[in-house]
Amino acid sequence: MKKVSPWVWGAAALVYLFLYLPLAIVVVFSFNDSALNAEWVGFTFKWYRMLFNDPVMLEAALHTLVIGLVTCVAATVLGTLAGLAMYRWRLRLLPALVLIPIAIPEILTGVSLLIFFVMLNMTLGLVSITLSHIAFCIGFVAIVVRSRLQGMDESLVEAARDLGASPLTAFRAVTLPLIMPGIIAGALMAFTLSIDDFVISFFTAGVGSNTLPLEIYSRVKVPMKLNPEVNAVSTLLMLLTLSLIMIVSKVAPSALRAQ
Repeated sequence: MKKVSPWVWGAAALVYLFLYLPLAIVVVFSFNDSALNAEWVGFTFKWYRMLFNDPVMLEAALHTLVIGLVTCVAATVLGTLAGLAMYRWRLRLLPALVLIPIAIPEILTGVSLLIFFVMLNMTLGLVSITLSHIAFCIGFVAIVVRSRLQGMDESLVEAARDLGASPLTAFRAVTLPLIMPGIIAGALMAFTLSIDDFVISFFTAGVGSNTLPLEIYSRVKVPMKLNPEVNAVSTLLMLLTLSLIMIVSKVAPSALRAQ
């Protein structure tokens, strides 16, 4: 095995430092006993107590979780069907229709959806945000599911059909278990994208329909105002994401390494 140059290790260390040091700072300063993120004063849980007694932030968190769960379920079902369709029927137009929301800039997606809802005379709120997130996440789930299908051994499905299984039975007994890691990975991606989304939510949210990203943005616009509480909620979001990854690694160990 060729020895890795120290310069490569140094460059890798700098890259990882650049990626993870800001996250570590957010976590550390969420326990800082100071309203200013300037220097370390002392350890405290004050900002977490303030967070759990903040009705506005708790309401935004509830909205975010509800939207994320609904988006996860709907985008996973529709994205799985889209991935199956792209794999089974090699239509030129279908991949474009599914993948365009991913390819175009997110701000353009937000503006387009806003215009669409206005044309429908639809009141902006949690429903409009949820529909927008579903439309945005379907393509990501479809890509993951299709990539899983492309690595599947079709002879297994053909063997099931030769043994008398109907197309639905063959799909349920053979195809679905084989692509389940991809479906789980796609669902996790859809949920993460939904709870993290700001741009699309910003354009499609109405009065009283704040999500966590929107609420965090509204608070950090004022320099140094309530930043420790924002650090606390950001830390909890990171913990939620890491917990989901750990759960998936236990329930479906191949879901994270199969894609």
